[in-house]
Amino acid sequence: MKKFACAFVLLPALALAQDAAEVRKLFEAGRYQQVVEAAGANAAPDVIFTAAQSHQKLGATAQARAMYAQLAGRPVGDAWHFIGLSAGQLLDGDTDAALASARRAVQMNAGLPEAQFQLGLVLARREAWAEAAAAFDSAANANPSNAYAHYYGGLMHYRANRPDRMANRFEQFLKLAPEAPERPEVLQIMRTVRGR
Repeated sequence: MKKFACAFVLLPALALAQDAAEVRKLFEAGRYQQVVEAAGANAAPDVIFTAAQSHQKLGATAQARAMYAQLAGRPVGDAWHFIGLSAGQLLDGDTDAALASARRAVQMNAGLPEAQFQLGLVLARREAWAEAAAAFDSAANANPSNAYAHYYGGLMHYRANRPDRMANRFEQFLKLAPEAPERPEVLQIMRTVRGR
């Protein structure tokens, strides 16, 4: 009987590891440890990417770096190789190399939301607000259910002094990720902008 009970406990985690959308929902709810646990050895690249971001949120930089290296270990003809490379380079503070790698990922597969997302992260670190906003907008357009593409897009539009676009992105973020840890921050920014 105990063997069956163990199997039932493991089955949801194994099924979850296969569903990137469910893993992303856990991330959007701030359940970072569950995301990390869902990313098994044979996880899809988008699950690995989300798990690496979860490690970063948990302050586990070495584990995040290892997961990004796993993506960078993919074949050079795969855009995920350059996404992983860029993310690792960004962790190391090499924004020039990270930008070149992210642009290469977008060049290889502009329709891959995570390529645009990674480009947005690099551009944000470089304080290229308008360009970063455009990259996050592309990520959100490619995958409208990715709450953090909307969140970061909203932040970048805010910094680029485009409150109209910021409000649209933040409203989508709040709808998609009602449990997100960033919710209070977003509501405060929106109140501040609307109060001007």
